[in-house]
Amino acid sequence: MRGFVVLIGYARVSTQDQDPELQVDALKRVGCEKIFIEKASGAKRDRPELIAALDYAREADTIVVWKLDRLARSLKQLIETVENLEERGVGLKSVTETIDTTTSGGKLVFSIFAALAEFERSIIQERTRAGLESARSRGRVGGRPRSVTDEDIAAAKALLKDPDITVRKVAERIGCSEATLYRYLPSARANAV
Repeated sequence: MRGFVVLIGYARVSTQDQDPELQVDALKRVGCEKIFIEKASGAKRDRPELIAALDYAREADTIVVWKLDRLARSLKQLIETVENLEERGVGLKSVTETIDTTTSGGKLVFSIFAALAEFERSIIQERTRAGLESARSRGRVGGRPRSVTDEDIAAAKALLKDPDITVRKVAERIGCSEATLYRYLPSARANAV
């Protein structure tokens, strides 16, 4: 068990070809004693080195990243990560953005980030609701238009009565995939045998 505060570095590059040296050097310069290096896209959910770094952190420790985008894919994910760290008494420091949640100024910046993220979510929800209400008032319903018309379904039924015509050929003829045809005509499977 450690009895002292540790700066824990986390470096991430997006591909196996990229070199994390720039980040690692910056993390060493600020005093990181332990550095976890990940070679994975930020879009990937499975990041074992990040999990290991977060697990390694103890109360009063600080996770240090070169830039905030190395830690999270989105503002929402970043805020969730910081909130999780804060609950555990662990700080977060970004070298290039000079943000440090162990200081009152750093906490203020993150409170502003959280408020902006919540505001953005509210605006998106309001626009979506307004758009749907506007479309409904004009008699339109949300969602994609149907790819197969009633006439197409009738034609497909007629074609499927001929045992020599395959479901694939019927789907090609009406301009849809076999899966789409099966969705509209589940009994087409019986005719496919």
